[in-house]
Amino acid sequence: MVKNSDLIGKPAPSLELPSIPNGELLKLPIGEKPIALFFFPAANTMGCTMEACSFRDAQAQNIVFKRNPELAVIGVSGDPTAKQQSFADQYKLSYPILSDTDNKARQAYGVGKSFFGLSAGRETFFIDKQGIVRGVCDKSIDVNGHIKFVEQQLKTLEGKKQCT
Repeated sequence: MVKNSDLIGKPAPSLELPSIPNGELLKLPIGEKPIALFFFPAANTMGCTMEACSFRDAQAQNIVFKRNPELAVIGVSGDPTAKQQSFADQYKLSYPILSDTDNKARQAYGVGKSFFGLSAGRETFFIDKQGIVRGVCDKSIDVNGHIKFVEQQLKTLEGKKQCT
């Protein structure tokens, strides 16, 4: 299995997974826009709900996220699309969630286990417009740390825009 830190500075692994709201296959990386790709253990659990809602709220309220409307936030879990759709509807999530029932995406990105191997890991990857992984956040318990991580990555991109 690849280590997630080995991906930094390299092209993001290609994915094609079913997504909500329509169940169509979504191909990643998208290209021409940065991506905050976050893997979470399971829909409707406390930490995952907090994380998913934090990304939703950041898109609407966080000034750095709002200055970067091209950012694509995409969640990934091992849940089937029907469970994800219910989760997204209940919490009014405004971004796609991909269904990784066979864990191939987790393997491709090196997302391991957490809580002594009892739960799927919680990790966020920041992928730039060129499809290069620029960073990874693997804080299992600090769900708000993932928002701070993406915010910092966006600020780094903004700095590069000003320098060009």
